[in-house]
Amino acid sequence: MSQATKSQGVWGKLGGAGFGLALGGPLGALIGGVAGHFLLDRVGAPFGRTPRDVVFTTGLVALAAKMAKSDGVVLPSEVEAFGRVVQVEPSARAGVERLFDLAKKTTSGFEAYAQQLATTFGDEPALLEDVLDGLFQIAGADGALHEAEERYLRAVSAIFGFDEAAFRRIAARHVRLPDDPYGVLGLDRGADDAAVKARHRALVAEHHPDRALARGLPTEAVAIATRRLAAINAAYDRIAQERGLR
Repeated sequence: MSQATKSQGVWGKLGGAGFGLALGGPLGALIGGVAGHFLLDRVGAPFGRTPRDVVFTTGLVALAAKMAKSDGVVLPSEVEAFGRVVQVEPSARAGVERLFDLAKKTTSGFEAYAQQLATTFGDEPALLEDVLDGLFQIAGADGALHEAEERYLRAVSAIFGFDEAAFRRIAARHVRLPDDPYGVLGLDRGADDAAVKARHRALVAEHHPDRALARGLPTEAVAIATRRLAAINAAYDRIAQERGLR
């Protein structure tokens, strides 16, 4: 099955209040709010357990919408970045835009959406890291991470259970930090060559896009993992060049 087909399937699943009722909480309310704007393509009763890819994508859209609202200005570059991260079939675009607009207007704060994702994916923190990566990609689309966006991302990261070191490691893949590129790999500059190589191998194995595909995650998660792996490899290449590693 192609990634495009998977993406179409995710947005097809977002059709009906049944999924909203099954998921519950603020994300479930959003899904229910767009009922009738997506076609339900899931085989069987709609009131079964909400698929994880639907929860992931709905949560990413909701948090992106709240982030856009946090600084009061939505730039064209951010809209373009959103389109790259959240890939949508033309037939589903109107519904996704409605989902985004509903999330911006809801009285629920971003904390409620972030907490629901943290609870849902508490057993798989890599998915929560995927969400943060996607948000960073959108926030940094204009070439800078603004103060309001940084505060927002730090707050989401904390709700997800990431400490300061983890936040800086994730941020280093998207914005320049003093310890970059070592921060991208989660290493101190004093790490020896063997530790650098071992850390790089471990991160490649952990974050390879094939893992997202194997878990049946949506195109959004695979695209995020692909960009993350590119950042990890670029950081290692810089360190290797500085140290003369082969």
